[in-house]
Amino acid sequence: MSGGEYHLTIKNMPVDLRPRERLREVGAGSLSTAELLAIILRTGTKDESVLELAHRILMDPRGLRFLAEATLDELCEIKGMGLAKAAQVKAALELGRRLACLDVELKPAINSPQDVSILVMEEMCYLDREHFRVVLLNTKNRVIGIEQVSVGTLNASLVHPREVFKRAVQKSAAAVILVHNHPSGDPTPSPEDLQITQRLCEAGRIIGIEVLDHIIIGDHVFTSFKEKGLI
Repeated sequence: MSGGEYHLTIKNMPVDLRPRERLREVGAGSLSTAELLAIILRTGTKDESVLELAHRILMDPRGLRFLAEATLDELCEIKGMGLAKAAQVKAALELGRRLACLDVELKPAINSPQDVSILVMEEMCYLDREHFRVVLLNTKNRVIGIEQVSVGTLNASLVHPREVFKRAVQKSAAAVILVHNHPSGDPTPSPEDLQITQRLCEAGRIIGIEVLDHIIIGDHVFTSFKEKGLI
């Protein structure tokens, strides 16, 4: 054929390879990230299919982290996006974030560090600043609350035992698990992390609320102080 490069559109693809049809047949969990993004974007451009557009967007080294961190205006600047597509992406990501923060009555009991990571990972791994939170547990290790303590680089003044245990006392928590993220993506504890953890464990012993663990969230990885023998 003459004139320009040929681009395969979704309509020209075999039915069993189209993202929407694949989602119906095999479920969302079996689709690639690009296929899921293509479903959200809905349409491509005159120069590339929606799948090609999705693949190009995800070529950013940060991948999904880029979509989570980018502002609406930054997404609009991507060739082929525009306000409608950018808004659809941000809305979908916000729905996912809210799903991760459903009422704690729906949360399972915490029996391992992995349970904590499942609870907070999808929200906290994309945060661009350090957020320190405390997971409040009842006598059966069931979550009764997740409280934000501080935002910003951790230090002793930001993470004060008074702020950490205030809501724990109010909600009659039997134990707590400390959680914070490392925006770098590396969950290796810093000397400051170790000092703060030791201080909070001592405070917990004094008031009778045990600190069971401290979980550091990285880029879809985590470190458990309990597993490392640091608590």
